[in-house]
Amino acid sequence: MMTKSELRKIYLEKQKTLSEVERRKRSSQIADGFFESFDLIDICFLHVFLPIEKNREVETAFIYKRLWQNFPKITTVASRVDFQTMTLENLRFGADTKLVRSRWHILEPTEGELIEIEKIDAVLVPLLCFDKSGFRVGYGKGFYDKFLSECRKDCLKIGLSYFAPVEKISDAQIFDVKLDFCVTPETVVNFET
Repeated sequence: MMTKSELRKIYLEKQKTLSEVERRKRSSQIADGFFESFDLIDICFLHVFLPIEKNREVETAFIYKRLWQNFPKITTVASRVDFQTMTLENLRFGADTKLVRSRWHILEPTEGELIEIEKIDAVLVPLLCFDKSGFRVGYGKGFYDKFLSECRKDCLKIGLSYFAPVEKISDAQIFDVKLDFCVTPETVVNFET
């Protein structure tokens, strides 16, 4: 059993050593698993993250571009960090949205309609690793934990991970927001059962 900081170090390194070919292959498999496993009929607003390229995060374009093409009734939403309040603002995100790199080198929408957090039906959650109980290890800044804790109770929290779950994150806290599902290249793990 390892702590979040120990796991963060190991999995960030594992993620960064993926070749671009491997990253794209695994990201594409994750996207296929997502579309095969979720009934999107009741989803109106889906929050996606834009990957941190230098950390070789899951390439979510495989998901949101398919959504734009095949599910035009779903509004995709992406975040922008508000550095005054250290919170995430959620903006409508589409093919014509202008993106700019933040100080953390994350692409963010520069403008667009602000979407109230209560409207969001599902969130694709970035992570470095997760455990068999649905707890996740992120980058340690706490943005997503705060954001997810403010989402509706019935909002689906779907992690995307290149790797299988670890047994247990030893310092996961009761107030940490658990995932409902996590999609890996091989499977979809359901924590709701």
